[in-house]
Amino acid sequence: MPRLTQNIAVLAALFAGTAALWSQSPAQTAKPSDDSGPMHHGTHPAVSANVLKITVGAQSAEFTPEKLAALPHTTITVFNGHVKTNQTYSGVPLIDILKPLGVVDQPKGKDFRFYVEAEGSDGYFVVYSIGEITPFIHDGTILVADTVDGKPLSENGPFQLVATGEKHPARWVRNLVAIRVKPAE
Repeated sequence: MPRLTQNIAVLAALFAGTAALWSQSPAQTAKPSDDSGPMHHGTHPAVSANVLKITVGAQSAEFTPEKLAALPHTTITVFNGHVKTNQTYSGVPLIDILKPLGVVDQPKGKDFRFYVEAEGSDGYFVVYSIGEITPFIHDGTILVADTVDGKPLSENGPFQLVATGEKHPARWVRNLVAIRVKPAE
């Protein structure tokens, strides 16, 4: 009989928790993100940062808007689902920024255990595999952009990570402040 009492107590607790969830008002219930509006990012306020910090193991580098502008640029045109139009971005391919810090541009074997974290000033971050950022493996271009439609980025900070070959701009990062290359464990 004590086991039956325990089972009834567990079921009652589960029912009470479920009933509490059902009784929440719609404002208390989590809503899925709406991909049709502005980019939904982290919980921190998005502030424009004037330095992009790159870290690859013990190596690091910092880029200011002027330093990035001095590098050879690539231009891509992509459909931005957030604003529902094609936009032309100019910037430096991510692999070109990472190569001087030791990231290989033709990964093989053990190189594929590495991945890239890109973080915005609002705390939003995304992950790309090393294969996704290298033209040797992947057709898409991952760009650290500093202009859109021929003008400097404005509300999206001086740097924005954009990518071709994706159906949605979910892995684009505005107000880009950090890029870290890490090994998967």
